[in-house]
Amino acid sequence: MSERASEPSLPQALRGDCARCFGLCCVALPFTASADFALTKAAGTPCRNLGTDHRCGIHTDLRRRGFGGCTVYECFGAGQRVSQVTFGGRDWRTGTAEHARRMFEVFPVVRHLHELLRYLTETLGLPAARPVHGDARLLLEATEELALGTPEELAVLDVAAHRRRVDAVLLRAGELVRAGVRGRTKDRRGADLVGARLRGAGLRGANLRGACLIAADLTGADLRDTELIGADLRDADLTGADLTGAFFLTQPQLDSARGSAGTRLPASVTRPVHWAAAAR
Repeated sequence: MSERASEPSLPQALRGDCARCFGLCCVALPFTASADFALTKAAGTPCRNLGTDHRCGIHTDLRRRGFGGCTVYECFGAGQRVSQVTFGGRDWRTGTAEHARRMFEVFPVVRHLHELLRYLTETLGLPAARPVHGDARLLLEATEELALGTPEELAVLDVAAHRRRVDAVLLRAGELVRAGVRGRTKDRRGADLVGARLRGAGLRGANLRGACLIAADLTGADLRDTELIGADLRDADLTGADLTGAFFLTQPQLDSARGSAGTRLPASVTRPVHWAAAAR
């Protein structure tokens, strides 16, 4: 569903591969008519733009057609796992109604697990977080084992409880990384920064975990080594900002923001295609 290149530093299994998926995000998830979606669609109902080949009929024109929300969604590889592994390549279109229902039920669960796998994988690549690498590796293995569960096991899995265990390690990892940044700014965790005027702000090493930065002006801001897990960057202006070394930043977060050729990015993400298009 994404309109970007793949993330170079993540395993292939943690990148969405629409060619190996049965269009699950376009069927299993609900849409509500809004600025992000041009229509309302119930969970378990195929989007009207989804073809019988499981491909989006307006993929190259999603933003103009009012489906910007689709362009910033990422399943982190859950789609192909559910399609090809959990359900052994059995298509929801040709199976029974119960088969389809269970597939749609399981997809969001595996998507949550794959998101955790993505964060844990990044943690193992952060040298400053070495003191928690052992715990992170154990949780990575445990999360992978859970993701390999049967449809019946996944349907009753307490994802929230497992996420809390993972989050404790991610919190510690963030503290360790930011502790090594000289002159780091104060903790802005969960801060309400909607529309904030932060042009040129010195936010190096800041904790922006869960911060709401919708439509914030971060033009030219120093965001080096910042923690951005869960930060809402929708329509935030990152033109000319420096995000070198920023961590726990996912591609969907970046895709929802605005930026430019001068925006400096960490290796875990790629420059969104629509940034270049907006500049023309």
